[in-house]
Amino acid sequence: MTEVSSNSHSTELTSQYIAQVTGDLERNAKEQERVAAEIEALQEQLRALQHDHTVLVNMQDALGGPSPTPGSEAAAAPSVPHQASAEPKQSKGKKAAATSAKKTASKKPAAKPSSVKASTAAAKPTLVELIRGHLEKQNEPRSAAEITTALTQAHPDRSVKTTVVRTTLEGLVAKSHAHRSKQGSSVFYTTAVTSEPAPAEPQQETVSD
Repeated sequence: MTEVSSNSHSTELTSQYIAQVTGDLERNAKEQERVAAEIEALQEQLRALQHDHTVLVNMQDALGGPSPTPGSEAAAAPSVPHQASAEPKQSKGKKAAATSAKKTASKKPAAKPSSVKASTAAAKPTLVELIRGHLEKQNEPRSAAEITTALTQAHPDRSVKTTVVRTTLEGLVAKSHAHRSKQGSSVFYTTAVTSEPAPAEPQQETVSD
């Protein structure tokens, strides 16, 4: 009798332990899910703060303000976990601040790239100069597509389109800086530089006489 009672008692204890462990496992799994969700929310909030920080630093550099102190970045890190409970309410305000910061950042620093573009554009030859220079080097007529291909290979950093080249060539023809000839359905262009000095020489001779 004592053996039977002890066996039943141990069985009850084992079943109680199993139930307790099973409950603890379920609570542990739920706690892990909750903590993981909080970590993900905090990481997203941290990414938003880092993005806002980058935008503000760029704005400060553009406006010529002082560089941010290293302590300001370190102080921002511990404050993130305390804001976890208030995240749903504050996310809207932060998004609005980020969008306004983006708008102002896109307006203010635009002056620097424009000046840089202006200086680089002044240093680079214009498309008209490139087309005239290319035609002067050719002994045979060239089509707009051939000129576009040659300029694209010679200047890979520039975006040269056939339609723009054709329009530029027609403008040169209208100014008598280039000649246009048709061969079948294709149109070819040649430079007019060689034909310009011819009438100029007799005029100089008559003036000297």
